[in-house]
Parts: sequence; structure tokens; C-alpha cells
Amino acid sequence: MTPKLTVTHWGAYEVDSDGSEITGVRPFAKDPDPSPIGNSLRAVTQSRVMAPSIRQSWLENGPGAPGRGIDPFVEVSWDEALDLAANELERVRTTLGNRAVFGGSYGWASAGRFHHAQSQLHRFLTVIGGYTGKRDTYSHAAGEVITPYVLGYNYWDLQAEHTALEVIAAHTELVVSFGGIPMKNAQVQNGGMGRHTLRGWLDQARDRGTRFVNISPIRDDLANELDAEWLAPLPGTDVAVMLALMHTLTIEGLSDESFLASHCIGWPQLRAYVLGETDGQAKTADWAASISGLDADRLRSLARELAGHRSMLNIAWGVQRADYGEQTWWALIALAAVLGQIGLPGGGFGLGYGAVASIGNGVTRRPFPALGRPPNPVEDFIPVARVADMLLHPGQPYTYKGEDRTYPNIDLVYWSGGNPFHHHQDLNRLVRAWQRPSTVIVNEPFWTSTAKRADIVFPATTPLERFDVGGSPREDFLFAMKPVLNPVGQARDDYDIFAGLAERLGAGVKFTEGRTSQQWVEQFYQTFKAEFPDNPSYEEFLADGFLQHPASEASPTVLLSAFRADPSAASLLTPSGKIELYSSTIASFGYADCPPHPTFIFPREWLGEVSDYPLQVISNQPSTRLHSQLDHGETSLARKVGGREVLRMHPDDAASRGLVTGDAVRVHNGRGSCYAALVVSDAVRPRVVELPTGAWYDPVDPAIEGSACRHGNPNVLTRDEGTSSLGQGPSAQSCLVEIEKAVNAPTPDPFSGPRFA
Repeated sequence: MTPKLTVTHWGAYEVDSDGSEITGVRPFAKDPDPSPIGNSLRAVTQSRVMAPSIRQSWLENGPGAPGRGIDPFVEVSWDEALDLAANELERVRTTLGNRAVFGGSYGWASAGRFHHAQSQLHRFLTVIGGYTGKRDTYSHAAGEVITPYVLGYNYWDLQAEHTALEVIAAHTELVVSFGGIPMKNAQVQNGGMGRHTLRGWLDQARDRGTRFVNISPIRDDLANELDAEWLAPLPGTDVAVMLALMHTLTIEGLSDESFLASHCIGWPQLRAYVLGETDGQAKTADWAASISGLDADRLRSLARELAGHRSMLNIAWGVQRADYGEQTWWALIALAAVLGQIGLPGGGFGLGYGAVASIGNGVTRRPFPALGRPPNPVEDFIPVARVADMLLHPGQPYTYKGEDRTYPNIDLVYWSGGNPFHHHQDLNRLVRAWQRPSTVIVNEPFWTSTAKRADIVFPATTPLERFDVGGSPREDFLFAMKPVLNPVGQARDDYDIFAGLAERLGAGVKFTEGRTSQQWVEQFYQTFKAEFPDNPSYEEFLADGFLQHPASEASPTVLLSAFRADPSAASLLTPSGKIELYSSTIASFGYADCPPHPTFIFPREWLGEVSDYPLQVISNQPSTRLHSQLDHGETSLARKVGGREVLRMHPDDAASRGLVTGDAVRVHNGRGSCYAALVVSDAVRPRVVELPTGAWYDPVDPAIEGSACRHGNPNVLTRDEGTSSLGQGPSAQSCLVEIEKAVNAPTPDPFSGPRFA
């Protein structure tokens, strides 16, 4: 058969199929650095939900029946399942109001622009009266909350304005990155990616003579071929290191006082803190060395090197997923301001180079169609990572961005396009919280850990089973996504599932506007074509499989160059119009855990304290999948050992525990435990271990609270606590554990379906 193009969040691929199975996968020919995750597409027909399924106790005894996550399921007809779900939505809306429905569904879902599961869900819930939603992202909640206070930018807009990698390759002499620039993360891009360019630009920079410094507990957070210097601090001490660099710059007369005066406010307050005038502790290199474990002389010399070269500072998203994570991004911006190179070609800062493929790729953001919805009439929401708090503590207060809010009383959860039992912290706590609602409804192609803990499961198609248009607004490609497979089992598109529910609830036409899904997809393309009249017709686009826009003739982007040139004419949207190193707005909130200027606060859980758990676990993005997507695919499975996720540990820590590569190990703390496969490596610093996220949660016995995960999901270990009262982001990286050799470790079985009655 003729191969068809599809686009995923990790790239575009040509796919061969016989209609029921994928027989071949090849990267898109125009991608210079394709991701191997595409090979896992063959697994989309495996571990599937084959028919609408209802938890037996819920079906027999009604909403609120105990046994969620333990009971067997009963397969029913589509009409029966839709009737049951619609009746339950109507019951909750009528008796408790729409605010009792949580539709904060979160996850990467499909790369397709129309069949984006969360957008479909949110549109549906809005047209039937609204829902309680969420704000921000697990990826960078603390960072995206602090950025507008400091720069006046929405972080999503700031991403598009980042200095182009092309400029860095041509002008930057020194790149210093906290958390590195991980190539594995740059495989992915929300909406899809036709060309991966980061590696090529960084190689060009290296060949021109750019030096790289990786400040991270993990050496290969910067690619080995970049010959980076590795400085390995204790996790959670990045702000102390940045403050020490500021201290050296200040006392040695290397700070750009002119830039600080003309383009910033708050330097006098921050300077007094750095020099110890406000708290009696100067933030010297020796002070930071005693906290971080780095060499004080190297910190002083690094400060001088930064001032003496065209320098780009960068910070990875993972650094702010820790206690007081807001301070990390704020401190990096402040350090760049003290250097005074913001707005210069190749100088300044980046907040996430390498986090996703598009940051710095130089592509102008293009208007892109999206599935619209009326305004949500329900005003309740939660910060994205406070799901368990909301379910466990209805009516309790919480703070967020200066507001005092109250958790709503949720009786029904509807999730589509994500897997909270992958990405949420302290999964044992989430298991308890997940019992509280009367009903959980899930649209899902696969029998994930979330689907197994639902009451009603609707089998959903994957992007390979439907028409769509795909691509990122930060990319110059748009792809025609034609079906590669027939729908597996009884799977239906999310759109058709919600259309059926909306019809039963009297909102069918309001949801569909009288269009089929294919008519919507064509309308999306026509809306896009109206912005670019030279684009081919829809029929030509389908026949060609993709289109590529010509390169922009504008000069490559330099972040804040206009602001640097004229801070009055190009003032920022902060209260002062300048970079705010001290925020009067944040000061007015009075949060002890988020002071009004960048501040080092000792983490609540870290290696600097005496603990029964002497190792800190870094739960980062895996290299072989996107979060938990296609964990059962060949690329992901090839890295596992004995079916378990791989944990990396320094040789000294392994030797002291009598461990060797290939051992099954038990990782544990007071919150939970999991089993993993050990790889001994000097690419992680002593006292730190790396266990990537994404292994499907697989407890030994779901009926026993706190049962160990056989498969290696680190979120059975991580803390479910907000970064601060301001951002309430996830703090997963602040997590201590102990590790021991596992005797008779249980065999993982994460991809099997549930029991059926």
C-alpha cells in the first residue's frame, strides 16, 4: 500500500499498514535529526480498550460504589454506555451544579489540531454548562507563573521570542546552562515537529568555538559531543550558585550598573540581599560552595568568564519543578541582568532551550486554527498539580497568585487525553483521592493505569485511525493526517463520543454546529488557508500530504532586543515597564515562601539535611518515549531491563550498597516504593540517582494501599506539595529515597488489561 504521512509530538513519519497492523515506519525525509520514538508506533494496536466498559460495582450498585481500581469491568453497548454517562452527568449537574464536574484533563493527547482530546472535552463540558478546570502545566508551572511578574510576558509568548539558535551559533562565546540542554527533551513539540534542528545549531556553535558549561547533577544533560564542562551541584541549590555569581560580579565591578539602572527596577534591594546587608549573610562563592558542593574558586572564575564573553544563560524546565521553583527562573533572569547582555545577539538568557524542539528554532509563530468553545461559566479552577488536594479537601482554602481561593467539591471526574497516574506526584496519595468522586469517566485508547481506575471507559481512536491536520504553530510544516489503520475494536473518535453525549443532554447541535469531524478538519484547513492564500487547495493538500511555508525574511530573533534599544518605546508589561528584580506586587502578597526578589530558600527535602533517605532522585523526561506515551512500544521496551525502568546510580553509591549493573533494586521512602533495574554510571553525581518518568504505574496489589510499583514509576516516591503559595507548581525533584537490592522482585505486568466479569 502507498505509505501515508502522520505527525506525532516527536516527529513526522511515513507509515505502512495493511489496515489492521502497522507494517513499516520511516522518518519524514525532511527531518535532519528524527526521533527513534517513531518506531514505537507499531504498538498502537496493542493494550487497547476494545469496547465500552463499565466497572462492575458501579454498574450494579450505582455511583459511589467502592472498588475503583480493583473491580472487574463489564463490556456494554455504545448506547448503554453513553446513556449511563449522560444520566450521571445530568445527575451531578442537577444536584450539585456544574462546578462539581472536574474536566481539568491534562496531557499531551494527539498532535492533530482538531482531534485534540482535551479541547474536545472542554468544548463539550462548556456547552453543557461548564466545569471546574485547571491552570498552568506540570512541565513549568512555577516558571510560567513567575515570568509575567518579572518580564511582563506570558511564558508561551516568551517562548516564541527566544533568541534564535542561529544567532547563538553565530555570536555566543559561552553557554552556561542550569540543567543542561537535553537533546532527549528536544525530540518533542506540542502539535508535532517536521524538522529537529537543535543538534545541528549547537554543533555549529561548538565548531565555531563556543564553550559550554553544564551545571547539573547529570552529565549528559548536555550532549557529550559538545565537550561541555560539567559542574555537578547538589539538586535544589541552583539559586545559591546564581546568587554567588552575582556576588562576584558585584564586588569585582563586573556588574553592568548602567543596564541595571536603565532597564531594571529592584537592583538596590536585590544587591543588598546579595551582599548580605539585609540578612547578615553575603552570598559569596564560599557560601554557595558550602551549600552546593561546587568549588568556590571555580564559581568566582566562572563569573569572570561570563562577564568577559558574549554569554548565554539557560535553565531547563526541570530545575523549577522543585521546592520554591519560582526562584530559579527569577534568579537566572536577574543574573543575566547583572551581566547586562540581555538584548544583545548571542547574549542574555533562555528559559528552556532544549525543553521542546521549537524553542529558538527561528520559525515565526503562525496563526493556527483551534477548536473554539464558549467561555466557561464556572469560575472554579485549580493550579494544575493540586488535583489530589482538591479531591481530598473540598471546601478548604488555598492560595494562588495573590488570591485566596477554595477547593470545589468534585463528584465527577472526566479525563480525556492524559494519564494522571503517570504524571502526578505521590501516586499513593492520588489513589486515595481518586476514591472520593462518585464517578470517573475516561476516554482512552489504551488500558492505562488511569483507565483501569475509572468507572466508565470509552474506547477512543488514536491519530492513526482518523483524519486530522497536524503541526505546531512554531513550525513551518503542516501535515495532512490521513487514517493509517481501521478503528481498533469498537473505538470511536473523541468528537463522536462527545457528540453522542451532547445529543443526549440537549446540546448536540451546539457542540457539533452540524458538522461531521471531516467537515471540521476541512474547515480548520480553510481557516488556515485564509491567512495564507498561496497555500494549495484542501484537495491538493490531502494529495501532497504536507505543505511547507517559505522561510521568514525577517532577521533572526534576539530576545528583548527592542527593549534593550529603547526601554521606553518598547517597555515591558510589568508595572514599571522594566525587568522587575524586586516585585512590589509579590511583596504585597506577603508569602513567606515566595519573597519579592530572587532568594535562596533551603528546600524542604534535599541532600543537605539529615535523613533516613540519603539519595535524591531526579525524575526527568525519558529518552525513549514522550512521558508515558507508547511505553509499550519497541523504542521504550528496548531500554528496559527485565521489563523494568532503568535507574542510574553513581559507582560509589552502588559499591557501598553492594549493587552492580543489571540488579533489580527497590527504591523507597516514606511515601512509597518501586522496583527498577540498575545501571551504574558516572554520568550522575554521587548521592543522586536518575529514574525517568513514564513507566506505566503497576502496583503489586491494587487492593493494598501503598503497594509497590513493579515497573519503576518514580511518582510513587515524589512529594505532592506546591512549589510555593504563588505558583503551586509540582515539586517532584525535591525527593529523597533509599535503594537496596531487591530479592525476588515481582515481575512487571503494566500493559495487560483489567479483569472482566
